Amino acid sequence: MEGCATPTSGRGGAWITEEFIEAYTRLHRQGHAHSVECRLQGELVGGIYGVVIGGLFAGESMFHRVNDTSKVALHHLVGHLRRRGFALFDIQMVTPATKPLGAIEIPRHEYLHRLSAAVAMKCSF
Repeated sequence: MEGCATPTSGRGGAWITEEFIEAYTRLHRQGHAHSVECRLQGELVGGIYGVVIGGLFAGESMFHRVNDTSKVALHHLVGHLRRRGFALFDIQMVTPATKPLGAIEIPRHEYLHRLSAAVAMKCSF
């Protein structure tokens, strides 16, 4: 989260406040928030995090300090969610980073239907 909060050119970070980080830390301790991180020689260089509810993974934010490391984290997360039987990965919006990995936009009514089914599932991250 701190990596996502660090402002870079073209992306601010002010919306990730200390209170936000504390709330997500509590969610992580409770088993609801998870991250996939990329490290290079022990240094965090990219990643993605979000919240799990049933068979839903709601992605919150991703970042990179080394080119394409957020895409590597996203790729591994998609594979992990598929292997664990998750039904819905909400990425908020289709981007040039997410589209090659299969991201699609769906109509609101379809999303709500999929969301209802996903949160009723019992999946383990």
